Amino acid sequence: MTLASMTGFARIQGEAGVVRWTWELRSVNGKNLDVRIRIPAGLENLEQKIRERCAEVLKRGNVSVGLSMKRDEGEAALTVNESALESVLEAIELLRSRVPDVAPPTLDGILAQKGVFELKEQDDDEETRAAMFVELLATLDKALDELVAMRRGEGAAINAIVTQQIDTVASLTGRAEGLPSRQPEAIKARLSAQVAELLDAAGGALDPQRLHQEAAILATKADIREEIDRLHAHVDAVRELLAAGGAIGRRLDFLAQEFNRETNTLCSKSNDVELTAIGLDLKAVIDQMREQIQNLE
Repeated sequence: MTLASMTGFARIQGEAGVVRWTWELRSVNGKNLDVRIRIPAGLENLEQKIRERCAEVLKRGNVSVGLSMKRDEGEAALTVNESALESVLEAIELLRSRVPDVAPPTLDGILAQKGVFELKEQDDDEETRAAMFVELLATLDKALDELVAMRRGEGAAINAIVTQQIDTVASLTGRAEGLPSRQPEAIKARLSAQVAELLDAAGGALDPQRLHQEAAILATKADIREEIDRLHAHVDAVRELLAAGGAIGRRLDFLAQEFNRETNTLCSKSNDVELTAIGLDLKAVIDQMREQIQNLE
């Protein structure tokens, strides 16, 4: 399965008879799948089907679905608004009762009053309306295919970036593991030298046995073997998820947090300039990797 980002755009047009429409889909990052629908009045019964189709192909993201429709003007019929006409006639009778000598209104004058004539779109029968719904949903499917294709294209690009970043994490972890300064012998020698300096400065007044016990404790705390092993394990886990594909964004984000936790511990245990530098490089690349991961579905 391929990876997909949560950002994308699609625009598809369709038509049925005298009706033309345009679907416009946009998606951005989101914790879950949140579909917001904006369609013309009278088509509310399509909303559930729209949500179902979105859920079939999308797992995460804030998705905006918009539908605009237009009917050819040639199909509109000129009709008389009976209510408006009745209001005009009542007004004429009222004026004639109050001003008897006024000239009677002409038919042209009556029909010229605003609202008496109106253009009314012809109502579709049930069969025509049902056929239009089928076409509407078919073009929605095409728009979703286009949206998914764009999200997968961006997902492939993110995959390449994260793969390179995880290779960098693996390389830095290997460097940290191989540093001469973190080998037990080196740590022991460094602590022994420090203990000797303290004893010499104190003129032998300090308890050598107690100093060696404290030195052993410090040596244990300075050991980063556990952090190194966990970093290696997390690298393997990320590579497995990238190879599997699918909606892995949340799991990758969790691993990125674990990477950051282990790196912070490594830096806190560091007693060597080179190890600290590696830890800071790890933090930088992990932060960059997490920014990319948070775009994935």
